[in-house]
Order: sequence, then C-alpha cells, then structure tokens
Amino acid sequence: MTIENVMLLGAGSDPKQGGMIQMVLMGGIIFVFWFFMIRPQAKKAKEQKQFIDDLQKGAKIVTNAGIHATIFRVNDDGTLQIEVNPGSYLKIEKSAISMEMTVAINKPATVTVTK
Repeated sequence: MTIENVMLLGAGSDPKQGGMIQMVLMGGIIFVFWFFMIRPQAKKAKEQKQFIDDLQKGAKIVTNAGIHATIFRVNDDGTLQIEVNPGSYLKIEKSAISMEMTVAINKPATVTVTK
C-alpha cells in the first residue's frame, strides 16, 4: 500500500467531517446528562412544591428532623404552626416538611395474613 491509498482508506479524510462527529457526540452526551440527571431533579422539585402548596390544617406530617405532628395553622408568611402534643405548638418553615416520610405515614396500612 502506498501513502495515497492509506489516506484514501483512512477514516475522516475530510477534516470537516471529524468536527461534525465530535459535535454530534457532544450533543448526545449533553442530552443523556439532561435526561438522566436534570429532568428527574426538576420533576421532583416540582412535586415537592406542589406538596407544600397543598398542605392544609389537620394534615399529619413528618418534619425533616423526624418530628411527627399535625398542622394547626397555615400562616401567610410561609410558616406552619404544628401541634406536636395536645396544647404543644411549634412554628416551622413549610420547607422543613419531609414529603417522602409524610406520604409514608399517611398511606393506609396493609394487612398481611400468614397461614
């Protein structure tokens, strides 16, 4: 094989073609990163915001610190007054409520029967 034949058979003999392939690969990497990292995080943040906006008086909640309580009052300043024990109240930020733990304690209990 001569040098001319190697150049004809070599991949990317056109210098512009190599740059196009790199751009397509970079675009693919950005898409995969967005699809698996950014999109699920944005979806979860949207669900958390909706959960906090839907909180009402009387709802049973769990805070991020693990405090189980009932909402006594929803304040206009982004805080809640919660009742920990009868007659014992705390004022907390709405963002201090754990969505996952609150949903878990409000699920109906499943009964398992063993024979």
